[in-house]
Amino acid sequence: MERIKQAIEKAKRERGEVLAAARAATPPTFDIPVPSQDLESLTYKRTRVASLKAEHLERNRIVAFNKNDPLSVSFDLLRTQVLRKMDENGWRTLAITSPVAGSGKTVVSINLAMSIAHQTGRTAMLVDFDLRRPKVGEYLGLSELPSLNEVLAGTAALPDALVNPGMPRLVVLPTTRAEAKPAELLASKKVAGLISELRQRYEDRIVLFDLPPLLAVDDAMAVLPHIDCALLVVGNGEVSQTEIKESLRHLGGVNLLGTVLNKAEAVRKKYAYY
Repeated sequence: MERIKQAIEKAKRERGEVLAAARAATPPTFDIPVPSQDLESLTYKRTRVASLKAEHLERNRIVAFNKNDPLSVSFDLLRTQVLRKMDENGWRTLAITSPVAGSGKTVVSINLAMSIAHQTGRTAMLVDFDLRRPKVGEYLGLSELPSLNEVLAGTAALPDALVNPGMPRLVVLPTTRAEAKPAELLASKKVAGLISELRQRYEDRIVLFDLPPLLAVDDAMAVLPHIDCALLVVGNGEVSQTEIKESLRHLGGVNLLGTVLNKAEAVRKKYAYY
């Protein structure tokens, strides 16, 4: 009997040591504010709410904010195809990148996030992971601090950096300035923990990450392994066939949903999905 008791105590100690080691190896988690569970009338207890200006959005080609804008239909079509594929695979995090700068990936990211948020059964979060040339906050007209910069530096909590841009089911995590070592930050355990926390927090949430271009720097490749799937934005007349092929080669191990042809010349449409 004494031997059995000793064996049980030893097993408990070993199990405790294993759990302690697992906790020590787990990336840091973040305290995210819990919104109302009623997605029809979603309110946030801690997230800042910003009032966007229609004129500013129009100047930056943000059309999905206004459902009466005929150009928003293109993003609704894109949304339907993206969500169908993501739902089939249980994916909830989406990276949006491009071969080179100037393709309009940030414009696509914002409009797609807004289109997803218009669905009453979904919530969307848009994170600006372009740590060299952040544009999400600028295009939306958001300039308040803190932002993702302060979260990564450890000087602000994540809930304090989140912004609701006047749409009940959309939250934005903007970046306000370039970082000195963006690739190293995106490859860090802290960013991996952040992505995991954002993904697991709410089952109905789609998290979109606006990433840097693929061919300019290695930032996107550093963080893509932590994100479920990706969209490639190609600017019509901005990208060569060689650059597209090279980008697809880089995305060989990524769950690529498809390619968005941006700045396309079409009747009453600026965007097309292929």
